[in-house]
Amino acid sequence: MVLLSAAIYLGSDRLRNFDPALIGYATATVFLAFGATYRFVLWVANPPARRYFLQGWKASLRWRTLSRSPTLVPRTLASTLFLQSFIRRRGVERWLAHQAMFWGVLLAAGVTFPLTFGWIHFRAIPGTQHDYGLYLLGVRALRFDAFNWLGWLFFHTLDIAAVLVIAGAAYFLLHRVRERRVLADQRFLRDLLPLLALLAVALTGLLLTFSTAVLGGRFYHFLALVHMSSVVLTLLFIPFGKFFHVIHRTATIGVPVYQATSQAGSGVFECRRCGAPLETAAFVDDLQKTMGELRLGYPAWIERCPRCKRLERGAAYRSLVKAGFE
Repeated sequence: MVLLSAAIYLGSDRLRNFDPALIGYATATVFLAFGATYRFVLWVANPPARRYFLQGWKASLRWRTLSRSPTLVPRTLASTLFLQSFIRRRGVERWLAHQAMFWGVLLAAGVTFPLTFGWIHFRAIPGTQHDYGLYLLGVRALRFDAFNWLGWLFFHTLDIAAVLVIAGAAYFLLHRVRERRVLADQRFLRDLLPLLALLAVALTGLLLTFSTAVLGGRFYHFLALVHMSSVVLTLLFIPFGKFFHVIHRTATIGVPVYQATSQAGSGVFECRRCGAPLETAAFVDDLQKTMGELRLGYPAWIERCPRCKRLERGAAYRSLVKAGFE
């Protein structure tokens, strides 16, 4: 909270470029920083999370990785974080909806946060009819005509982001209210509330543009209050709900790199029972260390593949439990 507040103060030229109308958004973001840090510290305090968080980033930043396979980290970043290829394997429609929602949220955050903090702002250029300047940290970075395509893009970026978010969130919301298999185990706070929050933020944001362009500004102040309330509540909800997976997945982006480099370095561990490939030797070693830290004494099971575990459980049930009923 202190670091973000200082960045807002200094980045806005000691609040000279800070818009007081956005103070609600800025305050909510400061509390978001506290909540996200608190949740992240609790998560990384767990032995498995801490081990893979450290191992993943060490593997990603290791000189050996960067020199021997310079494209491994960029490919992993693009595939896992930006393109989310693991979701595409579940279906193209689901992947497209998730991509729309992901890029819509990312685009909105990339515009909203710098504007809210006063890091970027727009000024009309004196002596011109409709020329504006884009200022970055107090320095004019770009001049553009508000009525050409670039000006339209600057002033409607959040509308584009809202359309993308609505398309993705609406798909998943319809999926959750129609699929009987999903209805059986979904919960409102965990599964439905995040989608409703995204839809509320996007729809109220579009209504602001609708009020300005079509209604001549009628109901604008009321809609602005509703929009700010939905955004503030969503920001405060991020660290303690399903939205935290955005931070979690970003923090663990190095794990696939660690898995790839450990397979090339330590090789594959084979199941002690059937000899089938189980996992990398480094993974099994990490799992043994983690089990020891958690005081879980099942060393033999770590070295068994899932199929052999099921067979051994069945044999034990047949010999020990069934025998008691004969």
